Amino acid sequence: MKPSIFIDRPIPAEVEAYLAEHCEIEKWESAAPIPRQTLMDKLAKTKGLLTAGMKIDAELLDLAPNLKVVSSISVGYNHFDIAAMKKRGVIGTNTPHVLNDTVADLAFALILGTARRVAELDRYVKEGQWQTGDGVKLFGTDVHHAKLGIIGMGRIGEAVARRAKLGFEMDVIYYNRSRKQAVEDQLGVRYAPLKELLSTSDFIVQLAPLTAETTRMLGRSEFQLMKQSSIFINMSRGQTIDEEALIEALQQRTIAAAGLDVYEKEPIDAAHPFLQMPNVLTLPHIGSATTQTRFDMAMLAAKNLVSALTGQIPSNIVDELR
Repeated sequence: MKPSIFIDRPIPAEVEAYLAEHCEIEKWESAAPIPRQTLMDKLAKTKGLLTAGMKIDAELLDLAPNLKVVSSISVGYNHFDIAAMKKRGVIGTNTPHVLNDTVADLAFALILGTARRVAELDRYVKEGQWQTGDGVKLFGTDVHHAKLGIIGMGRIGEAVARRAKLGFEMDVIYYNRSRKQAVEDQLGVRYAPLKELLSTSDFIVQLAPLTAETTRMLGRSEFQLMKQSSIFINMSRGQTIDEEALIEALQQRTIAAAGLDVYEKEPIDAAHPFLQMPNVLTLPHIGSATTQTRFDMAMLAAKNLVSALTGQIPSNIVDELR
């Protein structure tokens, strides 16, 4: 008998067909997010759950006594209550690596977009403000040969560093909880303490994963260390910075600009100060959002789920649940 699974969001037809070969499927049909109570009602007899951000905690697990595995279509897994899952012996998996290059591409889009004021000047032209002789009003900042500081040298950090070194001949330094000597040797990047990185970099890219240690790791004192001409990019999670401190730094021109794909609260409120700032580029958390990458993530999540339910060891069990 095939194990039962629940899919809490639409997925590509090819991925659903793969899951149907191995599992009895029930799925949420709507493009709108499934209400949490509806999901909990569906999990009473289910052995596997395919999701992409639903909070997995004791409340949900208490109503899902047969649940064996939660497979998340994501790299981050801060929606997993690790202690509750451990207590109940529930496996949790994620989808690392397949999105590295896609997220790195977007990081560079934000670097280039903020440095050359792409969105701001696009509006400038479309609103009919462009005049002969505007000159210095349109100036931006060079990316090539500038210094890039990367916070969090995981696989995505390496992909960003590779683009920076080989494509833009940037001077790249990084801060990480442990040094990556192989990356240093291969790419010619240099480890730096966080204070040095913050105070000397022209561009700073936040890629640290969200953990108890990295929550609000960048606050008022950290932004005050940055150069007045520096540009801050956040591709990690909104909670890794103190948003009020960043707002203050931008309003007071402690730093020059910011490019953001993540926020403390998502979707961001329409009245949020970031949305009123011409020197802030705001994206709707689209780091991995390309057709091919989202397909690859969904398929990997499906394979993780099937492996766990057929007696194999999934290749992407999150570290804390191994």
